Amino acid sequence: MQRLKERWGVSSNFQLIIIFFVFSITGSSSVFAAKPFLTFIGLQQANFPETWWGGTLYWLLRILLIFPIYQILLVMYGWLFGQFKFFWGFEKKMLKRIGLGFFLS
Repeated sequence: MQRLKERWGVSSNFQLIIIFFVFSITGSSSVFAAKPFLTFIGLQQANFPETWWGGTLYWLLRILLIFPIYQILLVMYGWLFGQFKFFWGFEKKMLKRIGLGFFLS
C-alpha cells in the first residue's frame, strides 16, 4: 500500500480508504443512475437483434453511455468525501490519456 500512497500522493491510510470507497460506490451508482436514462432512450437488450453482433452492440452502447455518468459521479463523490483535489486530478489525467483532454480547456 505504501507504493500506491506514494504514486497517488496520498498521506494517510484513512485517505486511501476513502479513495477506495469513492471508487467502489461510484461504479455501482453510475450503473444505477444510468438505468432510467437508458430506458428512456430505448436502450434495452430486447430492442437489439438476437445475433452475436446485437448483444455486442448493446453492451458497447451501454458502456459508452454510462462512461460520462461515471466521470461526473466520481468527481461529485470525491467532493462529498473531501477528496476533490485527488479526483479532479485523476479525472484530468484519465481524460487526457484517452484523448478527451480538449474537454478540460
